[in-house]
Amino acid sequence: MSRRKLTRRQFVAATAATSAALITAPYVRGAYAAGKVSIGFWDHWVPGANSASTELCKEWGEKEKVDVEIDYITSQGNKNLVTIAAEAQAQSGHDIFQMPTWWCHSNSELMEPLNDIMDPIIKENGEVNDTVKYLGQLDGKWMGVPACVGSQIKGPCSRIDLMKKYAGIDVQEMYPAGAPPKADNWTTDAFLKAAEACHKGGYPFGIGLGETSDNVDAAGAFFRAFGAQLVDAKGNVTVKTDEVRQVLDYYKRLIAFLPPDVAAWDDASNNKWLVAGKGAMIMNPPSAWAVAKRDAPQVAEQCWTHGFPVGPKGRFAPFLPFFWSIWTFSKNKEAAKSLLVHLSKPSSIEKMVNASGGYDLPAFEKLTTLKVWAEAEPPKGTLFHYPDPYKQQVMSIAAAPAPPKIAQQIYFQATQTKMCLRYAQGEKMEDTLAWAEGECEGFLRS
Repeated sequence: MSRRKLTRRQFVAATAATSAALITAPYVRGAYAAGKVSIGFWDHWVPGANSASTELCKEWGEKEKVDVEIDYITSQGNKNLVTIAAEAQAQSGHDIFQMPTWWCHSNSELMEPLNDIMDPIIKENGEVNDTVKYLGQLDGKWMGVPACVGSQIKGPCSRIDLMKKYAGIDVQEMYPAGAPPKADNWTTDAFLKAAEACHKGGYPFGIGLGETSDNVDAAGAFFRAFGAQLVDAKGNVTVKTDEVRQVLDYYKRLIAFLPPDVAAWDDASNNKWLVAGKGAMIMNPPSAWAVAKRDAPQVAEQCWTHGFPVGPKGRFAPFLPFFWSIWTFSKNKEAAKSLLVHLSKPSSIEKMVNASGGYDLPAFEKLTTLKVWAEAEPPKGTLFHYPDPYKQQVMSIAAAPAPPKIAQQIYFQATQTKMCLRYAQGEKMEDTLAWAEGECEGFLRS
């Protein structure tokens, strides 16, 4: 068996973070079918959420007389990323693997094309957003099926009482349950004023400036809102622009109203900040609210998840999709495709979303109004706007629209948050820009 070496980029990325017929017909085992298929799922944060995936795979396997082998692989310690790298290098492993955000592109030459099943899946479930296309396609080839499991928006989760008391903002009125948003005045300027007011009131916004995903995702959405790009879609370095200067100036003012230790925050810090009752807002999927329901119900009943503020160039929400991909070295591609079709049925997706308590987000436009988000409580309606049912935001990911293999390096090196910190801590604007330009030029060469 030939062995494939990891490129430097793939090694850094893995360690820095360390057919239409299938829609209508069942999988039919041929004379040479292996009779089994293996899948590596992401091990869900939400207790009990894995059960739905297991049940759906078992249901399909019993119907099609195929033995389904399931592994749940944690992202703690980047074990899932290490497993992806190991399987890619050995060209052996699971038939299907659940790829986080960037990893379809990182392993593009080893991704089985899935247009034959994606086209009918989209026809049934509705279109997907541009970020899913950006991360899941290469030269028109689908490298993965969007997985609702694990996919999330990291939008604002606000304290109803604190925002009303200190900032004079009624988030329930601005994003009413069961009705379209009334958020024209929810701008980046209004956000900054609210951050200042809540800081003065003793309950700062909990927005980190560390190097992990939650921090990078929040910064990325503000960069997009100001039209600030470090590298454009054609691969040109575009650091020294007025838009980048504007967002750095904005972040410098915002950082003054955040907790003093935000430069050291990781992905757990903002969750703990909210659950402990210390802050008026964080940027997060509903996992922090879910923990508050269990550990601090008095906090949970004051939480309201809603849309991002609109900036000069639009309203952008940090969206991190997962993908179910089939390796080119899979031993049972036909069965693997059939299983992915089953997992992508509307009824299957709703079952998985329900099991996650509304944490998981389908990428398909027809599946953003499931009952779980309207009925979640306390307070009732708290998650209604989490999936953005009225399409008020552009789903985005930090460092886009740079070519994905370049954007991935910007993302995992936390270039945007580092820029914000350098400038906020007193470095001259042009020196910060020169540093970032050098970083991006290095990414282009690697």
